Amino acid sequence: MGKPTGFLEFTRSLPKKRDPQERIKDYKELYIYDSFGTEKVEEQASRCMNCGVPFCHNGCPLGNIIPEFNDAVYNKDWEEAYTILSSTNNFPEFTGRICPAPCEASCVLGINQPPITIEEIEKNIIETAYKNGYVKPNVPRERTGKKVAVVGGGPAGLAAAAQLNKAGHFVTVFERADEVGGLLRYGIPDFKLEKWVVERRVEVMKQEGIEFRTNANVGVNVSIEELNENFDAIVLSGGSTVGRDLPIPGRQFKGVHFAMEFLSQQNKRVSGKKVEVDHTGTPYANGEILATNKNVVVIGGGDTGSDCVGTSNRHGAKSVTQIELLSKPPENKNEATPWPNWPMILRTSTSHEEGADRKWSILTKEFVGDANGNLSGLKLVDIVWNGGKFEEVAGTERVIPCELAFLAAGFLHPQHTGMIEQFGVELDERGNVKANNYQTSIEHVFACGDMRRGQSLVVWAISEGREAARAVDVYLTGSSKLEAKDSSLLYLKA
Repeated sequence: MGKPTGFLEFTRSLPKKRDPQERIKDYKELYIYDSFGTEKVEEQASRCMNCGVPFCHNGCPLGNIIPEFNDAVYNKDWEEAYTILSSTNNFPEFTGRICPAPCEASCVLGINQPPITIEEIEKNIIETAYKNGYVKPNVPRERTGKKVAVVGGGPAGLAAAAQLNKAGHFVTVFERADEVGGLLRYGIPDFKLEKWVVERRVEVMKQEGIEFRTNANVGVNVSIEELNENFDAIVLSGGSTVGRDLPIPGRQFKGVHFAMEFLSQQNKRVSGKKVEVDHTGTPYANGEILATNKNVVVIGGGDTGSDCVGTSNRHGAKSVTQIELLSKPPENKNEATPWPNWPMILRTSTSHEEGADRKWSILTKEFVGDANGNLSGLKLVDIVWNGGKFEEVAGTERVIPCELAFLAAGFLHPQHTGMIEQFGVELDERGNVKANNYQTSIEHVFACGDMRRGQSLVVWAISEGREAARAVDVYLTGSSKLEAKDSSLLYLKA
């Protein structure tokens, strides 16, 4: 414990954000990092109490060893902090920017004070590590001769590939898009995660000996037979890409889109790419989607919906409204989700700060269109939860103007047609790939991430990839020296 009185002397602090009216003019990251220097980060790290029972470990899906790297930061030993952090997290530069930080919700200090700024400290550790040359390609000393195919270049697949390569196996990542990263590349907006961050990490992985094959759609232009013949094990790490639809009257009108189609198109524009085909190489059926001068309604109150809000504002939308089926959560503490659980409270994202009319307890009844088949409005009604079901509130039905509606109500399961059907792996009751200790119904085929777990956080995807890699390593060699999540607390300083 670096400073026993740190939590008494300092309160929680974060970097300053760029002015909302300025930042909506571009897609650069939101924070002014120069406003939060090394001394400020070390001060924040001093707030960590080094609890006897560190609940932050359990709150973090990766089991990050948080008090220890906080202590190292406070003592200005940034290389030691990086060593500790990278022992459990392959990609702190991703989680340090886009993770909702369940570790902070579990912070013991958070019982009666603002919690430790764990996410910000984590990001500063990895950025300092890159700056000072601590991040080096981890090339295995020996190779096992075993070959593993990782199908899906998102965070789960990248984590699995990094760990399997570390174990000495030859790893090839197959990505059906033209760039590696999955949701990190063609989903999360640049103002939350600039793509050079992803490209920098992929370059390190290439130097470690990992092969990446893009535009490689397994089950379409890469055959299942090729993988079975050329690889000793296969890891399926694709995303949960089938969006939850809203099959109500008027769904066919032009202007109703799944959120990810809108977000992925914008990521292409920011990268200077033509908006012609989606991540599978299929031409966009609806052409380019632009929110400029349109009344936009985002249906769904989660992070994907928030990303649509921020992107629509940057397009210059006439208005942006976000609606949610559930009731408005409390603004502060929620007795139904006490510490150390993830609190169900009102969260205002940076996109909301830039401008949005947020509404709760709203049911969308119909998409309204004009004579030319274009969306012109949404028929809505207020609802209440009564006797275990939603009921409409009489007299509240109305139509609001809307020329562009985004469906951001979550995802159902991975795409079944193509690869999954051709492999013939069993599915669970939700339509995800069924796996026991990450091993599917086919002995040499494993699954991890959203494909196995269902839609979840990037930090969970990384955890899944790491654990799946360990299962594959055991399958191929009979044992594994790769770190398991439940062994992370065994870390001791040299």
